[in-house]
Amino acid sequence: MRRRDLLACSASAALACVALAVGGGAHATPAGAATPRTGLSLIALSARRDDDGVVLNYDVLIDLSDDLKDALERGISVVFVVDAAVFRRRWYWTDRALGRAVRRWRLAYQPLTRQWRLSIGAFTRQYASLDEALDALRRSPRWRVADRPRGDADDHYVEFRFRLDTDELPRPLQIGLGGRANWNLELERQVDLSD
Repeated sequence: MRRRDLLACSASAALACVALAVGGGAHATPAGAATPRTGLSLIALSARRDDDGVVLNYDVLIDLSDDLKDALERGISVVFVVDAAVFRRRWYWTDRALGRAVRRWRLAYQPLTRQWRLSIGAFTRQYASLDEALDALRRSPRWRVADRPRGDADDHYVEFRFRLDTDELPRPLQIGLGGRANWNLELERQVDLSD
């Protein structure tokens, strides 16, 4: 084979690898077959007001697709974002935002050590399995999201959002993710504030 043929062959092999990483047929299900349930589902969500401010408790079940697990095992890190915003209801205008808190969890697999690394800001922790790492990020028992608001608790609510940030993925993986529901993980809920 000539050099030009070898380069063309290696370029097509690289495109095939990208297609497999994005899920182009490696895990395709036949027509009529039931697809496995993946995504995010809410187990518990509550917001209350105490002396520290507005405290949010959440528990989310994270069920990753095979494509996403395969990408993680190949060393591609993913970012989960948890966002909570406190609002005060107003009948005469749009609701007023009182505070917002955001957490960004980066999950990555280290093939050399066979450890899962979960980072939030400058803090990093190692886990032996993917399930242990997901268990650490899926719940928060007392997350302070805002200062204590004045007035009745009934006049306030919290908008909660838990999602996979696909903008943080490597650029080749972002191509074609718009129609892939098993990569677009997002959960949004609203909960009233209680005392």
